[in-house]
Order: sequence, then C-alpha cells, then structure tokens
Amino acid sequence: MLIGILKEIKEGEYRVSIVPAGVKTLVDAGHRVLVEKKAGEESGISDEDFIRAGAEVRESNKEIWDEAEMIMKVKEPLPQEYDLMHEGQIIFTYFHLAPERKLTNALLERKVVGIAYETIELDDGTLPLLTPMSEIAGRMAVHVGAYFLQKEHNGRGVLLGGVPGVEPANVVILGGGVVGTNAAKIAFGMGADVTVLDIDLNRLRYLDDIYFGRMKTLMSNSQNVGEAVVAADLLIGGILIHGARTPHLVTRDMVSSMRKGAVIVDVAVDQGGCVETTRPTFHDNPTFEVDGVIHYCVANMPGAVARTSTFALTNTTFPYCLKMANMGYREAMRSDKALMRGLNAYDGKVTYKPVAEALNLEYLQVEF
Repeated sequence: MLIGILKEIKEGEYRVSIVPAGVKTLVDAGHRVLVEKKAGEESGISDEDFIRAGAEVRESNKEIWDEAEMIMKVKEPLPQEYDLMHEGQIIFTYFHLAPERKLTNALLERKVVGIAYETIELDDGTLPLLTPMSEIAGRMAVHVGAYFLQKEHNGRGVLLGGVPGVEPANVVILGGGVVGTNAAKIAFGMGADVTVLDIDLNRLRYLDDIYFGRMKTLMSNSQNVGEAVVAADLLIGGILIHGARTPHLVTRDMVSSMRKGAVIVDVAVDQGGCVETTRPTFHDNPTFEVDGVIHYCVANMPGAVARTSTFALTNTTFPYCLKMANMGYREAMRSDKALMRGLNAYDGKVTYKPVAEALNLEYLQVEF
C-alpha cells in the first residue's frame, strides 16, 4: 500500500502522524511511505530521519493527496484540503464529526473511507486511540489552569496548592474518565482541593478508593454541578460521549455565577464542549473571558507538547495502520471489530450512528 503522511496545517498543530520506526516497519513489510517535507520538524523529527527509515519525502501535500491510497493524519482535513480527497481514499485521523457538518458533507461528497481514531472502540468500551491524548490533555488542563489563575492573566491570583495557613484552590472536574482521572492526579499532587463529578457511581467508587477518600466525589446532576461550579477556582470539562456531541452541563447562568478570575478549561471543546459559553481557540490566542471568567478552549491541547504527543499517539495508531496496509481495510475490519467501529464515512454515507444522529443524516450499517 502507498501511505501518505502530511504536514499538519491546522493552526497550532505541531504533531505528526508517524515516527521513523513506523516508516521502517511499513517499508520492511513491502509498502511505500510518502512524507511531506518538514512534516515532523515541530516534533523534533527531521526529513533525514524519515529518509533513513525508508520514506520518500515530497515537496507538496498535493503530491501526497494525489498518490496515496491511505492518508494518515493527526487532525481532520481542513476546507483547503477537501478538493484534494478522492473517491475510495482511506483517511485515518481524528475527525470528531458530530459538530462538523461541512467536513462530514465533504467526506460524503468525495466518497472517501473515513476512519476516525476517536471511535475505534474495544469490546470493553475502551477507546485506545483517544486514551493517550486524553491522558495528556487531562494533565495539561491543570498546568494551564494554574497558569491562568495567576493575576497577570486576569486570574483570581490563587496558588493551586495554597501554603500553610492559606487554603488551596478548589478544582472541580466534570467527568471521571481518562481526562478527569489524569487531571485529578495532577491537581491532587499539586495540593489542590479536588472534586470530581460523574454519572457512573462505580467510577466514583474507584476514584474514592485510589485516593483513600481524600478526593471529593459527587454524582453529576444539575444541582450538584451548579453548586460545584459556583465554588470552583478552576473548572475542568472532561466529558465524552463516544462519537457524539458533548452536552452542555454548565449553562451560561452557571458561568455567570462563578467568581471573577476563575478559570474554565474545556477539554471537551473538540466535541462541542460541555460548557455553554465555550468555543474553540488556538494555542497562539488560547483564552477569552465571559463575565470575568477565563475560558481556555484549545481543541488540540496535546499539540503544545508535540514530541511527547506524537510518540504517545503513534504507539496506539500505528498497529491499526500496519494491519490495514498488510490486509487491506476491508479484511482488517472483518478481523477486528474495534477497527470496524472506527469507520465513520463510506461510499457517501455516514457509517457511525452517533454522528448520523447528531447531524440528522442517513446512517448506513456496513458489513465487510
């Protein structure tokens, strides 16, 4: 198979979708890998590194779009790339289609095979390709929140862990999944007063057990969320509904009730956000204020730590890439139900039900 690796063009995106070790494995298996010039530069991977591994470096992304049977990316294609996609081409990347009607329409019109990292799902409900980036985003959320709580950023001027004789910051985390657990770990380690809300009582029991009851846990409902939000110095949104748009658990009125200079980090913004007032931002201008509350809503947070993120991501994406290259995507999906769940677009139809429902589009159930 001819696999194409592009330089990411989304603003503030510094990751790359493969590392030299992956290129070598593909080439050793008899495949060709085209890499766009400087695709790995921001992750500390040079063109020479890719060439030594057996890749062919190309000057433009158009050359790669034109030739590649499978495009492997980190983030979704942008409008300037829509016309470069062609029928039957496999695009393997993070799509997050539920809030993205224009992108979804482009995939359907071009009849590409759209396979989304974020909906590849194991039988136990684990999302293996989303997990490493959620781990990073959860940990980053606390660092980012602590930074913007500083007074020079219009924050409340609160030190996350406090000092002897002064109470610590109150960190409220919505969702006890991968993002929430990793955020809680860092916030707790920094000495903050941490509260996690979730609708899964077993998940709350687990968090209570591993932190020996020193972390507060609350069942997530509108009353508990509203009361927790009012008291929060730092609010972290880590809600995920597999492949679907994230519901707004925090309303505009709740945001207005927060203390001036409090910080919201909505990690769920790439699926629409769990706070009504959030909207996507970028690394070069990551925050905005609503009623004096600072909002940090960068949709690709892990891109800021590009080298760590690139290696963490490719550890999980590459085995699926190799399987599709060796077997073809149809046979690979027949043999792997998790990969089959990643298929979001095929032959001009939406093939992932939550996306079809979110966008009110026809759903096609595919069996290879």
